This record gives sequence, C-alpha cells and structure tokens, in this order.
Amino acid sequence: MMVGALLGIAGLIYAVLGTLHLVYTLLDARNPKRLVPDDPAVIAAMQASKIRLSRGTTTMWDGWISFNLTHSLGAMILSAVCFIVAAVFGIFAFPPVALFALAAVSSLYLLIGVKYWFSVPRAGCIAATACLAAAWLLYSF
Repeated sequence: MMVGALLGIAGLIYAVLGTLHLVYTLLDARNPKRLVPDDPAVIAAMQASKIRLSRGTTTMWDGWISFNLTHSLGAMILSAVCFIVAAVFGIFAFPPVALFALAAVSSLYLLIGVKYWFSVPRAGCIAATACLAAAWLLYSF
C-alpha cells in the first residue's frame, strides 16, 4: 500500500512538472517570457542562428523549443510509468530492479537538476526521487 502511494506521489510530481514545462514551452513559442533568456537580444540571436549539424535548416530557437518539448515529454513518460506501476502494484509482482530503475532514472534527472535547474523543478525532483527510492527500499527489504 505504502509503495503504491509513494509511486503515485512521484508520478504526480513528474506529471505536474512535465505539464507545466510543456505549457510554458508552448506559450514561449509564441510569446517568449518564461523558459527563455531574459535578454531579448539573445532570443533574437537564437532565432537567427542556424544549427550547424542541421546544415542550415534549423535555428537555435527551433532547437530550444524542441529540446524543451522533449524534456517535458520525458517527465510525462516517467510520470506515466510511475502511475502504471502504482495502479497494478497489488495485482502483479515486480522484481525489485523495476522499482530501482524508476529511482535510478529519477536520480539522473536529479543529478542534472542540481547542476542546471532552478529551485522549483529541482525541489520537485528531490521529492520525487526520495519517494521512488523509499518505494524501492520498502519493496526490496
């Protein structure tokens, strides 16, 4: 019971973070003011600068928007997996490594977050990782 609740809490955290990130990114695509540089000249430079790897077909701005959209998708997929595992937890037996894998992925997000993110997503990631690690430990031992 407690393991399922911890999985659900972690899933909810990642769902909220991923959805907010998605909404902010979509709003920024039209009116940049949330997940963007605070200097309008940098935004203009991103919109004008092509990514070399794309051979001039993609701007840094388009890359920025797509990086943020896929980042949102990753958080939402992690959320969905947490919810699915929580929903079927009492019905199916999972090897402990399945819960460890969820905690490990969340830990990777946390490592990146500690270095690069601001306080709100970092705090959410800390809480979700703690929930997933606790779920794994409770289930394993």
